[in-house]
Parts: sequence; structure tokens; C-alpha cells
Amino acid sequence: MSVRHDVVDVRIGILTVGDEILAGETTNTNASWLAEQVTRRGATVRRILVVPDEPPVLEETVARFHEAYDATLLTGGLGGTHDDVTVPAVAAALDCEVVVDGDALAAVEETAREFADQNPELVEKYELDLDTEAWASLPAGGRAIDNPVGLAPGCAVDGLYLLPGVPAEMRGVFGNVADEFGGDRVSRSLVSPAPEGALTETLETARDEFDVAVGSYPSREDRQVRVRVSAPDGDRVDDALDWLDERIETVDE
Repeated sequence: MSVRHDVVDVRIGILTVGDEILAGETTNTNASWLAEQVTRRGATVRRILVVPDEPPVLEETVARFHEAYDATLLTGGLGGTHDDVTVPAVAAALDCEVVVDGDALAAVEETAREFADQNPELVEKYELDLDTEAWASLPAGGRAIDNPVGLAPGCAVDGLYLLPGVPAEMRGVFGNVADEFGGDRVSRSLVSPAPEGALTETLETARDEFDVAVGSYPSREDRQVRVRVSAPDGDRVDDALDWLDERIETVDE
């Protein structure tokens, strides 16, 4: 099942799984990259959350996000090692079993064979014995998503998209389902050299007058403010930007 498109504004939640992120050992670049990707496609990210590698916490959080949003992207915790808890937690949240997926198993076995052929000394030295069925296990009813970069396949099940935590693998897997995140929301922006505080009243008026979402994002580097306007209706966005352009100082991007 792909993203539920029964609403005009497709609402997305993003969950990142990993104790290492909560400990500050790893920067959560996956969430910001995914947010940018789905926003470009017209969907709206409503919440981003990091959760620990604790099955009960993850299960409860997945259940809440599944209820609240049209689709949820989860990164991290996929694979066949002891701390890969995402698949069983998602299955528990959906009240379904964990099963070995045939397509995923074939892909995992092929990737494992290629690695062994290319690294025979490494395999022999460390006696690598991969549990391919564990790596190919998905929530029942899920659709395996090919991982063109690494071993752990992704999965789509009932509006939940499970992606690997390694950034390169996450991006590769997401690329196979990116087109499923189209929405009807339009976002456009302009840039102003004026201080953010000087824009507040005008931006609030634009928001209320045209029924759009308006955000302002100052940059310390160039001392400019990016004003982002978004709405399900592109004409409203254009009208609001034209109105703002007549009332605040702008510069070329």
C-alpha cells in the first residue's frame, strides 16, 4: 500500500530510530533530507521524532504516527542483528506477524553472494555467517523495497515506509518509492534583506488574508530572511507572494 491520498494535504510523519542519535553520537541527517524530499513533492511533514532502540517505545510511537498521519517514514533499526528492532515493533503496532519475504530473501542472498565473491579473505578471516532470513523478514503484508546500495531491504506496509539507517542506503531505498509521496501542497519562497522582526506584522497579514502558511527563516551567514509560503492551492500562494513582494524589500536568490 502506498501513501493514503484521501486528503488534499498529504501529512507525513518521520521517525528516526537509534540510541546513537539520542546520545549525540550521530547527527540525524536522514530526517532533514527526507523532510526536504517529501516537501519538494508537495507533501507536508507534520512531525519529526527520534526514538530509542526499545521495542515497547517504538511500537507505541509507530501506532500513534500510523493513526495521525497519511504516511510515516521510519529510518534505522533494519537488518538481522540484535539491535535491529524496527520490523518486529512495526509488526506489533499493526498487529501482524513477522514473515520472511521471498523477494527480499532473494535480494539479500544475491547481495551476500556478491560480497563473499568480492571479499573471500574477509569472509574466511571473520567466519561471516549471515542469517539471510533474519535480514529478509518483514511485517506480514508488507512490500519489499530494493536496497541498491546495501543489504537490508526496505519495506512499505499500510502507509509505513521502513528505510535503512545508513544515509546512502536510506537514500537509495527512498529513491524507489519517492514518486509515492506526491501531494497537492505548493510551496514557494522569496528572500528579503530586512530583519525578521521587521517582517512579522506583514507576514501575519499575508497569512490571514490569503489563508496560507507563512514561515520566515533568517540566515546568519548572509543576514537575509527566506520567506516561505505554502498552501494546497498554488494560486493562493502566488497571490500571497505577489502581495508580499509589493510590501517588503526583496533580493534575487
